[in-house]
Amino acid sequence: MFTVTRFLHNPILSPLREHSWESAAAFNPCPIIQGRKTTLVYRAMSDPELLKEPHIRMSVIARADSKDGVHYENRSILISPDADFDRYGCEDPRVTKIGKTYYIFYTGLGGYPFSVDNIKVAVALSEDLKTITEKHLVTPFNAKAMALFPEKINGKLAALVTVNTDRKPSDICFIEFNKPEDIWSADYWNEWYKNLDEHKLNIRRRLDDHIELGAVPVKTDKGWLFVYSHIQRYDRPDHVFGIETLLLDAQDPKKIIGSTKGPFMVPEAYYEHVGQVPHTIFPSGALIRGEHLEIYYGAADSYGAVATIPLDSLLNGLNINMNNQSPLRRFKGNPIIAPRAGVLWEARGTFNPAAIDLGNKTHILYRAVSDDNISSIGYASSSDGFSIDERSNKPIYRPRLEFELRGCEDPRVILIDRRIFMTYTAYDGIVPRVAVTSIGSDEFLKKKWSAWRAPEIITPMDVDNKDATILPEAVNEKYLVFHRVHESICADFIASLDFSREKITRCIEMLSPRKGMWDGLKVGISTPPVRTPKGWLMLYHGVSWSAIYRVGAILLDFEDPTIVLARTAIPFFEPEEDYERLGSIQNVVFPCGLVVRGGVVYIYYGGADSVVGVATIKLVELLAMLKI
Repeated sequence: MFTVTRFLHNPILSPLREHSWESAAAFNPCPIIQGRKTTLVYRAMSDPELLKEPHIRMSVIARADSKDGVHYENRSILISPDADFDRYGCEDPRVTKIGKTYYIFYTGLGGYPFSVDNIKVAVALSEDLKTITEKHLVTPFNAKAMALFPEKINGKLAALVTVNTDRKPSDICFIEFNKPEDIWSADYWNEWYKNLDEHKLNIRRRLDDHIELGAVPVKTDKGWLFVYSHIQRYDRPDHVFGIETLLLDAQDPKKIIGSTKGPFMVPEAYYEHVGQVPHTIFPSGALIRGEHLEIYYGAADSYGAVATIPLDSLLNGLNINMNNQSPLRRFKGNPIIAPRAGVLWEARGTFNPAAIDLGNKTHILYRAVSDDNISSIGYASSSDGFSIDERSNKPIYRPRLEFELRGCEDPRVILIDRRIFMTYTAYDGIVPRVAVTSIGSDEFLKKKWSAWRAPEIITPMDVDNKDATILPEAVNEKYLVFHRVHESICADFIASLDFSREKITRCIEMLSPRKGMWDGLKVGISTPPVRTPKGWLMLYHGVSWSAIYRVGAILLDFEDPTIVLARTAIPFFEPEEDYERLGSIQNVVFPCGLVVRGGVVYIYYGGADSVVGVATIKLVELLAMLKI
């Protein structure tokens, strides 16, 4: 698992009005390291030429240099549309240096109106990335993106190319060349095309997805890392541009040995939403700098931008996805709590448990649903964190007031000043809202359940609000309550823990769904925050379009816990076992409790809204996922 951090100085490329050739857009950059400087080769687009027919925005391939990787200057045209195969534009370069020669592949537009017959791959050669020595048409058929591997593989030049980009469905394919001249040999390509299916990388998940080559592959000690574009539901209004990654075998790049299961980037930043083509991100370059992978991409077909990923975290995440070697370990005795025969108050499910470590025991407070579909809170305890030593015969907390007559759901518990505060969802049958009660820790350990204080509703009427918890320490003499409003995680500061007076009145939005990703439909708090050396660690659940509940993590700032320092790009926990996939609600893992013992994180969760399970992960491994 890993995090993605957009560059603080984004966008690094923007259109310059003083350059007519890039007055409309400067995007889809491909980086090349030249000594101590970074050179970007990118697509630049003009405003329409009103005195010429047709009135189109003309694209050229431009270049710019930077000494610090932040500020780019000396911008100039590198490749102009001056051949029959690119007379209407040169788009989206990918640059590879082999020996002393730079191979600059780009999309050549050879006719207008644009069609499958005139959109093809071209290549320009240069010795210095300033002067072009020769240009060639590469593919005799429709194709739009190509990149050479930066070294020969098994003695041959090798490349990836997107074929039938405009015919649909597109495919990313592998090709080898015996010599450079084969690259622009129509005969060579036509022979290769006869067996096209043999060359395809099998990565499309749905027939209506669109895939396209992104960056030049970069070599790692685990294989070739390849960043590409995967557009979901391409022909629909709700399509999503996403960036994904493959790990290819070092000696046989047609073999996929690692992958992300979905996009790890979708449009989020303002410069990705506003431009010539709104809500668009498109990867065009990648390089390894230090311990990070830098991904260069176009934003809204207008700007150039960069995002970084810790390389080791990314590679470990890819291997986990392919080999199922997650650092998360489910207890082999799961589920640890399930409905008991004949116990009517938990007949329909025992799930979504809170947990707290007190008196050398883990105390588990779980949601129980009765035969008449009303939720209450049950109790169990464990000395080792796994096996249940004790379990209540009756609910330890049940609906008492009008606002919770249909149930007390999904508890979270924290300890502040020898008092346990329990937040939960109070449901009256119409609108779920957040309620809070508390009990002294001594009374809790003595199981004096009658000592629970009368609950208080703390969220507004008529607003769907769930998944609440409290930061277990004061911040600048105030307390922070986390809650979920509609699809997003919010927070609000309160002056005290007297909830007869303190209410939530606003939503400081902290975390929102990432459309098209694993958490694209809604997000909600899973477990209360715990203090770590890196920041406040909090788990959250995300729901996808396919209604699968998965779990990610965020790291919050100590000084201002409403600031998210890091967020996992992909989930580290998702439904796999039968008790997580099959139940009252299918495909759900839903933690509400987390305990740290001896450097190990114990995660207590509901499986398929039916049972309770426990999984463990080392704290250092979980924090490593949040490295930025």
